[in-house]
Amino acid sequence: MKRLSRYRRHKAAAPLLLLLALLAIGATYSVASAATSSEMAAADRSVLIEEGRQIFLKGCSSCHGLNAEGGQIAPSLIGVGAASVDFQVGTGRMPMADMSTQAMRKEPVYDAAETAAVAAYVASLAPGPEIPAESSLNYERDGNTAEGGELFRNNCAMCHNFAGQGGALTQGKYAPTLMGVEPKHIYEAMVTGPQSMPVFSDKTITPAEKLSIIKWIKAAENEPNLGGASLGRVGPVTEGLLGWVLGLGMLIGVAVWLAMKAK
Repeated sequence: MKRLSRYRRHKAAAPLLLLLALLAIGATYSVASAATSSEMAAADRSVLIEEGRQIFLKGCSSCHGLNAEGGQIAPSLIGVGAASVDFQVGTGRMPMADMSTQAMRKEPVYDAAETAAVAAYVASLAPGPEIPAESSLNYERDGNTAEGGELFRNNCAMCHNFAGQGGALTQGKYAPTLMGVEPKHIYEAMVTGPQSMPVFSDKTITPAEKLSIIKWIKAAENEPNLGGASLGRVGPVTEGLLGWVLGLGMLIGVAVWLAMKAK
């Protein structure tokens, strides 16, 4: 008891007890704040999911089913993830009136907030690819143009053309041009495989390699046409066709002129 009393009378005892009390209060407040933040985040997400469900029921369920289970004219959305919804809806491909045709990129029907709500609802049905965060899409810093060009030629050029201008596929389908597409949507297309496009998982093409592909596409998009008219940048096909049309046209014109002059 005497030793304890001596410690209590020590001049450092009061500041030390005050410090311990402040630490205990701070720790308690941090735990309480984290719990409150988690509860608020969960509540906000629930509201977002419900908002997305209402939008889905009004604009998507007629084709994809009331529970996104799919139907005769539209596939199931269970397990496609938020990235697929953000790509399809964010690029204006969905919703579409005629499901028998290929979805085309156009002005979106829903704004960014509505798209995020529908994506959150579909993501809540089953796990799937998530929307890439803006911090993970810094292709200018993390991408490599030369590597991206090689990856694009090996994995994408057979459909999208070696210059990313798009190309024809079988059964009347086509691979769209990649010019003017947002980096986020390019990334989402690679991880979800929309329509005829295969899925490029992170094991097939790593996230860093995906950024390199995006960097190369943006470099090709901004490349000037030093030779004049680009002719679609689809290679010798259009150039040869133009040469044949102009060349034969000029030869026919010269032949007709000579014949008329001979008469």
